[in-house]
Amino acid sequence: MNKTPKTFVCISNFFKGADFLINLKKLGNKVYLVTSEKLRDKAWPVEFIDDIFFMEGQDTDWNLEHLLLGVSNFMRNNQIDAIVALDDFDVEKATYLRENLRIDGMGQTTGRYFRDKLAMRMRAKSCGISNPNFCSLFNDHDINTFADTIAAPWVLKPRSEASASGIIKVHDKESLWMHINEMGNNRFKYLVEQFRPGSVYHCDSLIKDGKILFSITSKYLATPMEISQGGGIFRSANIPYDSDDDKAIKKVNEQVIKGFGLKHGAAHTEFIKCADDGKIYFLETSSRVGGAHLAEMVAFASGVNLWAEWAAIENSLVKEIEYKLPKIKKAYAGIVLTLSKFQHPDLSSFADPEVCFKVPLDYHAGLIVQSDKNERVLELLDDYADRLVKDFATVVPQAEVKNLH
Repeated sequence: MNKTPKTFVCISNFFKGADFLINLKKLGNKVYLVTSEKLRDKAWPVEFIDDIFFMEGQDTDWNLEHLLLGVSNFMRNNQIDAIVALDDFDVEKATYLRENLRIDGMGQTTGRYFRDKLAMRMRAKSCGISNPNFCSLFNDHDINTFADTIAAPWVLKPRSEASASGIIKVHDKESLWMHINEMGNNRFKYLVEQFRPGSVYHCDSLIKDGKILFSITSKYLATPMEISQGGGIFRSANIPYDSDDDKAIKKVNEQVIKGFGLKHGAAHTEFIKCADDGKIYFLETSSRVGGAHLAEMVAFASGVNLWAEWAAIENSLVKEIEYKLPKIKKAYAGIVLTLSKFQHPDLSSFADPEVCFKVPLDYHAGLIVQSDKNERVLELLDDYADRLVKDFATVVPQAEVKNLH
């Protein structure tokens, strides 16, 4: 067995991935973190990190040339074995560094399939994977043809924002052009696609050598778009194992992972089961662990800590050793989460034995429940959602997206 410590540079614009960093260090590696100056005071697991480097600004404010210069200077006395992006917004940074410094891993072209929603749509279409109808905003004639032939409503989406951020729903051609004209020179950073009502699912996966080693299917009980635009309570729960929906979604998920070229790591991919035809359509994907504490939900349902196992996969790759999944259980878990009007909400009244986790974020009220029965999880999520709305929930208007990627 190769026990020689390897050197990992991890990039994160957000405070996340502690279990990844911890397990990577426990596996006998040198772990370095590059993050934003604004996150300096966050509770990073510093005892498991060899050093932390801080960049001015956050996300789009980072100067990539400065980042490259810093990492290349670091390489003068250190052999970097892998660069890992821990969040959506870090994928471009990691691919940029790998390409310039000739370090193994996902390059910029493949990286776009996991960040750029237009690239996702086009790649899925070329792979024969069902998409909502879509159109780029490059050419006026193409936009008019789309609006004249594809039934409204439509949604305008920033190509490289995360989740439902910045999405605009439009109901007619006049409104569509009004919004496009307001975008000015930024219009090429958007796409338009047909809005298809239905149930939204997410499939969370671990991949090695292009093969899905683990995946679990869950359903949003209120979609991210509904919450971002109208407020409400975020809820998700894994669905019955080997159900028709579970099988259908995992089949399409395999097509996405293979067609998009993700060789190793974690993936969070979303699908919609359209209400009008009952078919599964690909929505979007990402090469990272799902946010909003979905990783904890998955862990309680399956026994698989996505962050820790992703680290173990990365470790196995650079050391060229075997990776083995932990034992997988088939329980059920669900999360309910909302913004709170209290900085530290008192959730002691949520005392059912199924409660296994309380979200530790300021101004958030959230819990994860676990049971051997899917029906019990859904019952508790419905009850808790009503109680959170009554006693804790608040709504903050969606921030306008200004610094597009």
